[in-house]
Amino acid sequence: MNKKALLGAIASVALLAVLVGAVAATQWSDYTQSDSPQSVPFDGVDGDSGDIDHGSINYALFETYGPLLLVVALLMFGAMIGGICIAKEEAERDDSD
Repeated sequence: MNKKALLGAIASVALLAVLVGAVAATQWSDYTQSDSPQSVPFDGVDGDSGDIDHGSINYALFETYGPLLLVVALLMFGAMIGGICIAKEEAERDDSD
């Protein structure tokens, strides 16, 4: 096995371990206790006073989960760059034959 394949295997095992850890750390009992579907708290911004509703989706996404959103964005950016590099290498190999 060459060095790139070994590094790829190590990276995939590390990402799988992070995924398993995230699933194991989630308290699933909070989501399965009620039989009826729960409504999404989306009240947005109060039009009269301009105060931000701290229970809205946009507040929760960017204030509560902001650091996680940045990590996911960087991971997706790296995946796009990696896909472009792999496609470029394959195109160069096809041209040389």
